[in-house]
Amino acid sequence: MCGGKGTRLDASIEKPMFEIDGTPMVDRIYTALAESRIDAVHAVVSPHTPETQRYLDSRSLSIIAAPGDGYVEDLSYALERVELPILTVVSDLPLLAGECLDRVLSVHDRGSLTVCAPVALKQQLGVGTDTTFEHDGRELAPTGLNIVGDGDVETTYITYDARLAVNVNRQTDAAVAEAFI
Repeated sequence: MCGGKGTRLDASIEKPMFEIDGTPMVDRIYTALAESRIDAVHAVVSPHTPETQRYLDSRSLSIIAAPGDGYVEDLSYALERVELPILTVVSDLPLLAGECLDRVLSVHDRGSLTVCAPVALKQQLGVGTDTTFEHDGRELAPTGLNIVGDGDVETTYITYDARLAVNVNRQTDAAVAEAFI
């Protein structure tokens, strides 16, 4: 998913193209996907990310041009055009690695899987938390990594892996990511 405006980041460049340690975040995600056992990649862009689309077009990726109506709407648009189950990942996880993806794939049994990090971990790391929910008495934040599958089974996978807890939505988050790298 690389079609968001990135307004909280307050940068002069599109969010997926924002560089962490000299590398666009979208490249970091693509590298992690290439290092994993994922066999097909579809980049979901929108009218908000024309530079990202041109950049990804040059890489011969499968592009899904969503309308840019918001994350949920664009995700729904993309899901109508792919076969399930599918792993979805946002472009603002610059510390993502192939082994993280493979671990998530290995815990997926059936249905859908939401990958979350404890809010306490995100606070300890010094990164922002915009969306939270309570699950089994713990406050969790979605990481932006999910598996969308068929059926009614929905599972929450809780990770303590800092690489999945650092979403870059603000300049302060970018500084945390830079420090890790």
